[in-house]
Amino acid sequence: MKIYRVAILMVRSVYALAKKVQQHDSDLARQMRKASSSVPLNMAEGWHGRAGNRIARFENAMCSARETVSCLEVSVAVGYLTETEVSADLDRLDHIVATLWRLMNTK
Repeated sequence: MKIYRVAILMVRSVYALAKKVQQHDSDLARQMRKASSSVPLNMAEGWHGRAGNRIARFENAMCSARETVSCLEVSVAVGYLTETEVSADLDRLDHIVATLWRLMNTK
């Protein structure tokens, strides 16, 4: 699916941003990496799971995407990153969450 490629692009970008955050807060940087990489990993599991497991994996991916959003917003709030640096990823994450929502609610 195309959304998987969007998620991989997001991970690549968030990992680069995490390197900047790492200079100030290693725990936040680690959380950014974990949450962002969880998105495509859970998406892949969901596509190959059965009904209940499929929805659970998509929900996990969606929650990880929202967690990644929070990590980026916190990084901006405390001055580690700028809004300009995170805007493309926030847009990607909104797109990912919307797509996952549709996948979870499509029969």
